[in-house]
Amino acid sequence: MTHTINPTDQMHINDSILTSFDHIIINANLATFSAQYGFDIYSDNQSNNQSNDQNKSTPYGQLESAAIGIKDGKIAWIGTYEQIKPHLTHYKSDQIKDVHGNWITPGLIDCHTHIVYGGNRSNEFEARLQGASYQDIAAQGGGIVSTVSATRAANEEELFTQSEKRLLALLREGVTSIEIKSGYGLDLDTERKMLKVARVLGDKHHIHVSTTYLAAHALPPEYKDRADAYIEQVCQWLPILHSEGLIDTVDGFCENIAFSSEQIKRVFDVARSLDLPVKLHSEQLSNIGASALVAEYQGLSSDHLEHLAEDDIKKMATSNTVAVLLPGAFYTLRDTKLPPIETLRKHRVPMAISTDCNPGTSPLTSLLLAMNMGCTLFYLTTEEVLAGATVHAAQALGLAKKGKIEVGCDADLVLWDIARPADLAYQMGLNPITGIMVQGRWRETV
Repeated sequence: MTHTINPTDQMHINDSILTSFDHIIINANLATFSAQYGFDIYSDNQSNNQSNDQNKSTPYGQLESAAIGIKDGKIAWIGTYEQIKPHLTHYKSDQIKDVHGNWITPGLIDCHTHIVYGGNRSNEFEARLQGASYQDIAAQGGGIVSTVSATRAANEEELFTQSEKRLLALLREGVTSIEIKSGYGLDLDTERKMLKVARVLGDKHHIHVSTTYLAAHALPPEYKDRADAYIEQVCQWLPILHSEGLIDTVDGFCENIAFSSEQIKRVFDVARSLDLPVKLHSEQLSNIGASALVAEYQGLSSDHLEHLAEDDIKKMATSNTVAVLLPGAFYTLRDTKLPPIETLRKHRVPMAISTDCNPGTSPLTSLLLAMNMGCTLFYLTTEEVLAGATVHAAQALGLAKKGKIEVGCDADLVLWDIARPADLAYQMGLNPITGIMVQGRWRETV
């Protein structure tokens, strides 16, 4: 079923508004992911057999043969071609884009990445294929210690150059907002350096970058067997870097091989005192109550989740915490423990999907491929993975005005030469992008 635009819904729009847009898009099929247009991923009535009832849910919140008016970087109007047609004479030709029935989605959002880092660990990939264990690699100075050393050694320019290549790969596929974590510095100067590079990447490429402080990622070599002392440093660095405008959210790795719930709680208490939202790497290898902890702090998201328990899912549902699924790490590690997808559905927890781009366990720079992996490895539907890379990813970053096509939202849009939205998760290796708009401005596809 396709939601239709009721002309009476737009009767209050007067001629002066319809002639004042900066850009007009016509003849578009929209996957809005907006509840206003019937998007409801957990509804039981998404069926082509349903009557054309405005209250029924519509897959993808789709609208056909629609038009969009853009003003001051925002979506100012959504209607039909017939409504805007009499007013097109008021616009210059370069203000009107006829997309000839192609599909438009919100700009894609990669809500969990570690793309800023130094060095290269393909040698470890080779070693694992030849039978080396993670313990063997770590004993030889590999693993996260290798990345920390390379990141500390790189200056800002070198770190920017390496990281920009990964960002550009994501931008080419329609990513218009991204989260970038620190966590490969594990000292104040290098954590600052990583966060500054993340800011510069966003400024240069005119996209939204949410910066996440992840100093509680691993124990640096100089703090061996002194985890509590290191967490104390993490807590001291947090207000310093926040005062420098470098932190949007706070994250940690709560796991048997990383930090305990009590240690992460100390970091979260500092974040709360600074009014910073939190999120957490949780239940990837075991369940030590990490998702319950992040829910207790009304966290934005809990990420990984292969070992997530139903009681903790209920807490996430109550706190409206997003479940961020990371199939790239699952694939790379050849994991066999699936996240509890059906139980997340049962409790209506929104699920986001992300690349988890990082040098060790998910060297993935394709959000489209991550969506395909979400379908093939986690048995998600195409609508779930597309929502997971748009509206639910926006929620995982606290971005209320992104991730959906709706009046008042940011005009971050991607134009695709596809037959239907499912093509974006179905195809592998083919990038069907034909246009990108960021904050109301068309940009060259890179």
